[in-house]
Amino acid sequence: MADYYEILGVSKDASKEEIKSAFRRKARQLHPDVNKAPDAEEKFKELGKAYETLSDDNKRATYDRYGEDGLKNAGFDTNGPFAGGFGDLNDIFESFFGGFGGFGFGGRPDPNAPQRGDDLRYDIKLKFEEAAFGVSKVIKFDHLETCPDCNGTGAEKGSQKTTCPQCNGTGQVKTVTRTPLGNFAQITTCPHCQGSGQVIDKPCKTCQGHGQITKEKKIEIKIPAGVDNMSKIRVSSEGDCGTNGGPNGDLFVVIHVEPSKYFKRDGINVFTELEISPAQAVMGDVVTVQTLDGDKEVQIPSGIQHSNIVKIKGAGIPLITKPSQRGDHIIVVKIKIPTRLSDEEKKLYQRLYELNGGKKPQKSIMSKVKGVFK
Repeated sequence: MADYYEILGVSKDASKEEIKSAFRRKARQLHPDVNKAPDAEEKFKELGKAYETLSDDNKRATYDRYGEDGLKNAGFDTNGPFAGGFGDLNDIFESFFGGFGGFGFGGRPDPNAPQRGDDLRYDIKLKFEEAAFGVSKVIKFDHLETCPDCNGTGAEKGSQKTTCPQCNGTGQVKTVTRTPLGNFAQITTCPHCQGSGQVIDKPCKTCQGHGQITKEKKIEIKIPAGVDNMSKIRVSSEGDCGTNGGPNGDLFVVIHVEPSKYFKRDGINVFTELEISPAQAVMGDVVTVQTLDGDKEVQIPSGIQHSNIVKIKGAGIPLITKPSQRGDHIIVVKIKIPTRLSDEEKKLYQRLYELNGGKKPQKSIMSKVKGVFK
């Protein structure tokens, strides 16, 4: 169990003011903007739990006598003020200390400053051959564009923005909140102007005052040769438009390659299987195989073994950074044993069997039985 006094760095007879001062000092040290240690957030939560306990007379007395388990048995909430209620430590500091101004962590970003638009994602399916050699595709998608009627201001023509009467143009409102840590000033974004410090008298009818409209866009994209499954192509400035004059986001096209029934891909190489007969394996042969470039004749060397490979150089996938350079087409040979033979084939295989030291076949049991009853 953690020692709350040790966490705060105070003695067990420390006064409330000493505990409060220690908490504020430690909180500055553990803030992630200053402390980049991976456990800084967890330590900050422990710090809040320690302060909440020791700043309350009843909790402190119970803790001093029975420890953390005693707090639980007495029905006190031991999760601390930061457990689950605050997703952002910046909001914690604003809630408990009235903003960052006095702590040297910087202020809020200016809501009226130019902001980049959001990036968008578009998923597209390609056939195996399209991914191998590249293709042009026309795609349609919805994105945000700057309103053409108000040019992004959100105000109807002839109307102007005025200072927000609720926050007096600051974009923030300040309230005093009573918390387990005492009374603290809490600064939040102004709900009336959404932090901009300005309000619009007459919102634009086209965009309803947002300054942006959703519009369908149709563009042609060129997918380079050699893309693989889950490859991403960035199309610059085709995402959502920026605000306050900020740049557009980008469009990311995610490739989904449909599997081929014939080809298997490994990097820039492609693999296929080829079934041949035992005679072809022994004697060798010239066979026609399907490649990415069409049918080609391939020499099967005599004496080839099962699962040996035959390679066609430069017949694989183009290298995406250098399309003139291609991988190989690798043919995996499978020797197929016949299960049905003609009488002539049986005689030939029997003769081959005997030549290799095999014995002549004996009469079957059924043949012997038939001979007895003749």
